[in-house]
Amino acid sequence: MAAVEQLSLFDRAEEARAYHDPARAGFFSILVNDQGEKKQSSHRLIEMPTVLELIDKTRDTWMTQAEFIRPNRRVVNLARIGLLFADLDTYREPWATGRTPEELAASVLYYCAQEGIPTPSMLIFSGRGIQAKWLLDGVIPRAALPRWNACQRYLVDRLLPLGADRQAKDASRVLRMVDTVNQKSGEICRVVHVENGADGQPVRYNFEYMAEMLLPVARWTIEQQRQEQEARAKRRQLKLLPGSKSDNLRGFSGRQLAWHRLEDLRTIALLRGGVQEGERMLHLFWRLNFLLLSGATHSGQMYHEAKALAREIAPEWAHNSKELMTLYSKAKAYEAGEKVKFGGKEFAPLYTPKNDTLINLFGITDQEQRELRTIISTDMARERDRDRKEAARRATGAVDRETYLEAAKTKQAQAQELRAQGLSVRAIAAQMGVSVGSVSGYLKAAASVQSPSVLQADARKKTGVQSPSVLLMAKPTPAP
Repeated sequence: MAAVEQLSLFDRAEEARAYHDPARAGFFSILVNDQGEKKQSSHRLIEMPTVLELIDKTRDTWMTQAEFIRPNRRVVNLARIGLLFADLDTYREPWATGRTPEELAASVLYYCAQEGIPTPSMLIFSGRGIQAKWLLDGVIPRAALPRWNACQRYLVDRLLPLGADRQAKDASRVLRMVDTVNQKSGEICRVVHVENGADGQPVRYNFEYMAEMLLPVARWTIEQQRQEQEARAKRRQLKLLPGSKSDNLRGFSGRQLAWHRLEDLRTIALLRGGVQEGERMLHLFWRLNFLLLSGATHSGQMYHEAKALAREIAPEWAHNSKELMTLYSKAKAYEAGEKVKFGGKEFAPLYTPKNDTLINLFGITDQEQRELRTIISTDMARERDRDRKEAARRATGAVDRETYLEAAKTKQAQAQELRAQGLSVRAIAAQMGVSVGSVSGYLKAAASVQSPSVLQADARKKTGVQSPSVLLMAKPTPAP
């Protein structure tokens, strides 16, 4: 009984603060069932305490789990997210019939323990099913969304035997709010289990730990496989085309690349102060293509995301959705796992262009490429590779050639000065803290700089070659 009383204190505001911070910049959204019509409103995070107080407990109400940079919950406007989640429709499963919310929670905890899934930070009875949430010890930024999606997809797949909703796994998802009624069952949505950490607060997980526990291949293994694959492709002089759909992480790097390309196109618009009227559909088409290819959204949400992207490109622009019908059909084929055959190879139905194609299509200058992450020319890629290798050498203590030569000159001068004082080579080595061979090298190098003619003469003596002046002064030998 004490446990139930304690959990009742975990109210709506406390549950929301577990993954939303009113002190951060951004927006969250509320979805309300108003007499059969669902209405959505977006609010600044700083307004969250006030908004939650005004919620009508007698109506179906849902809230976003992520935070957004604009006042709508489209994934293209994602700012950050601080948890993983699964919506378990346990009421659809025969094994759950007749069980109380607490018994359902106990079943979820037992299943996670048996399957090696980290224990959820909290379990919430939604009125008919269970919401499982894994709080993270830090928020995941928008740049890491493809990795978050990979974890989320695999987590939902692992929980399918418990009735996990396959559709409730995207970052723009809303889940039923605590202390509001589920009008289908008449039950109140409430917290039924909290897994406390050492500090007495709900346990939080490091995202890298969760990825290692959930994903079929560890992150470093994926990176190693990607590098080996690229190396093999270079040896065969083939170009890798990312974007193939996969249920595990084989397509992860392709999805990450697609997301970065979407971000690069947005960066181009910022650099140019906006998108010109004649280029709006070009931007919308390719941004949406890469959004779909990244796995951050799907065909069912495509037109909603297109509206959000169109408003971002030009708030007053009324785009023609019919121009996106081809992309929609390709998205459906992509989700069905279909392939397109070309030149004896198979590709994803969505577009996977080369960088040169995008550079020419959008007229991207070299200066703009310096601000981009992935849409860069071959020369720019080589330049960045050199910079990375140079930085790696610096990190291991290596110095540039000029610094090295300057240091060598200083050591040569020091060795020469000590030699002039009458010290032996061994004594100089001991004083300078270097080897005897190094001191000999310093002295020889210093001598060659000061008197190259002497060294040249020594070389001629060893080889038997006379100097040009000797040859000119020598008398010619009379013919026999």
